[in-house]
Amino acid sequence: MNQTLLVELLTEELPPKALAKLGEAFAAGIVNGLKSRDFLESDSATTSYASPRRLAVSITNVRPTSPDKILREKILPVSVALDAAGNATAPLAKKLAALGVPDLQISQLERAVDGKAESFFYNYTAAGTALADSLQATVEESINKLPIPKVMSYQRHDGATVHFVRPVHRIIALHGADVVPLALLGLTSDRITLGHRFLTSGQINIAHANDYAADLLGQGKVIANVTERKEKIRTALLAKAGDDQVLMPESLLDEVTALVEWPVVYECKFEDEFLAVPQECLILTMQTNQKYFALTDAAGKLRSRFLIVSNLETATPEHIIQGNERVVRPRLSDAKFFFEQDKKKTLEARLPMLANVVYHNKLGSQAERMQRVKSLAGKIAQSLGYDVALAERGAMLAKADLLTDMVGEFPELQGIMGTYYALHDNENPEVAAAASEHYQPRFAGDALPATATGTAVALADKLETLVGIWGIGLQPTGDRDPFALRRHALGVLRMLVEKRLPLSLNKLLGDALTQFTGNANFKDPSADVLNFMYDRLRGQLRDKGFAQNEVEAVVAQNPDTLDNILERLQAVQAFAALPESTSLAAANKRITNILKKAEGTPGVVQTGLLQEAAEHALYAAMNKVKPEVDTAFGKGDFAGALKTLAALRTEVDNFFNDVMVNADDLALRNNRLALLSELHGMLNQVADISKLAS
Repeated sequence: MNQTLLVELLTEELPPKALAKLGEAFAAGIVNGLKSRDFLESDSATTSYASPRRLAVSITNVRPTSPDKILREKILPVSVALDAAGNATAPLAKKLAALGVPDLQISQLERAVDGKAESFFYNYTAAGTALADSLQATVEESINKLPIPKVMSYQRHDGATVHFVRPVHRIIALHGADVVPLALLGLTSDRITLGHRFLTSGQINIAHANDYAADLLGQGKVIANVTERKEKIRTALLAKAGDDQVLMPESLLDEVTALVEWPVVYECKFEDEFLAVPQECLILTMQTNQKYFALTDAAGKLRSRFLIVSNLETATPEHIIQGNERVVRPRLSDAKFFFEQDKKKTLEARLPMLANVVYHNKLGSQAERMQRVKSLAGKIAQSLGYDVALAERGAMLAKADLLTDMVGEFPELQGIMGTYYALHDNENPEVAAAASEHYQPRFAGDALPATATGTAVALADKLETLVGIWGIGLQPTGDRDPFALRRHALGVLRMLVEKRLPLSLNKLLGDALTQFTGNANFKDPSADVLNFMYDRLRGQLRDKGFAQNEVEAVVAQNPDTLDNILERLQAVQAFAALPESTSLAAANKRITNILKKAEGTPGVVQTGLLQEAAEHALYAAMNKVKPEVDTAFGKGDFAGALKTLAALRTEVDNFFNDVMVNADDLALRNNRLALLSELHGMLNQVADISKLAS
């Protein structure tokens, strides 16, 4: 009879950052092993469990025995199995003996064509395997495939050495109410587990596999399921916070979930004097070092109260609260000390020390790098009409906070602390903002720099990295991108596109390239970087919902500026919806191919050489719409330009139906090519609409 299967490994405390993956992998390994051995039904449901002291899985509707299977095994080719007289040969007898059926008659074998020859086949029914015989191998396979960050070796009481992520003390294997015998990791399976280390005592006897989660919850004070435990913590944090906001990044929530089996939330406090320290410092030290949850008011200002998630439930939590408050105080004191010490020395005074910080052995120090970024930021600011002096100042100070005690202790605060210290030094607010903004966007969906100075420095910083690192041969390869050049390229593209910056890509790369003049280790990577950026741009635009052929219609033209690329794409979208678009896209594709094959450069259309009515009509129609198209294009009304061009459909179709482009008369042929070249230029002002043709 089908029953629920339960397998549990009771361990010492497992590494919290790996717990969720270990639980999922343990469950998946057992499910896959049983499925491949045909023990599961189509509706078998799996529940994985993982807590600090256990990995477990429960699977419903598991067969006690796998079904019998009808097998067909090839024996030998007939030419080998029978002699000339039709009698069994020695190789056939040997093969049948090896299969355990030495007395099998030839008449009991299937004779069938196999490829070009006949062969004998043995059809038989293989009996199913008992779960007890297969579960051992299944669990062993799952254990061997676990993503263990670091394997631990330990000795059992009998002296045997065991290798696992942490010592295992008990194993449960139940099929319904029956124990499935297993021998793993120096232990044998039974139905006994343990509950919470401190809130319960004694063993818990799991009578039936279906009772596991309920027994642990009721008798053991353990919420075994990761998701249930995490949501209980989230709900308790929100309830305890009241009107305040809880800062609970998922990574912290996941780690805390992996540290407790019976989560209880308590409120703690620290002295208000610490609120004079930048709140990012306090929040980071609480989250990183103590796994605490900071609270802010509705405006995002840090409160002096914070929440902890404890593994102990008690009616008198004062000792727990006081202990955690006592532990966090030195951490906050350190942050305050670093902040006060750092303020004694201005960012500008730290700049000479950047010469001692190696950026890359082929590209020099951070001081040399920031001179390059400064020069590039100034050029960008000048092109955009920004304040050049502020951009250059922002670039010079952007990395100075790397030399502060606070950033040395908390590298995650680089840029953020630069802004605080720059403001303390009475730097221009835009210069101060650039210290943090030049890192933006740090990841997909991150905010872009808000200030003009921050934008100029961010562009310069990313372009210097792209060109510099690529120029010394460290471009991304496959999955490897140690200098995050993909992220830098996407950041540049996002700023150019979303902030509508009318900057030339070629000029940006050229200006970046000049910063490395005289570097013997350097090779011009501009063409490769440009292609790399266009490839990133294609993906970025597809992510915005544009179709691949629409994106290609615009990007295939290698646009030098990207400030109006979204309008061009929207125009292409609107054009593609017109009934004339299919015919004009196909015609444009045809024109492109004709012009590619033409010799020389087409000249100017000579009206005296227009002979056919269709070419007269096309030329007239082109001249009629051209002013309107040019006006629309000049105003940035790309949709209007393409819509106007759609009016040429009839004349274009008639031209290709009635006119022989490659006429024998060379003058006629060249004039018709000139006409098509002019039409091609009009059709492709906004985008290469031939890319819309299927």
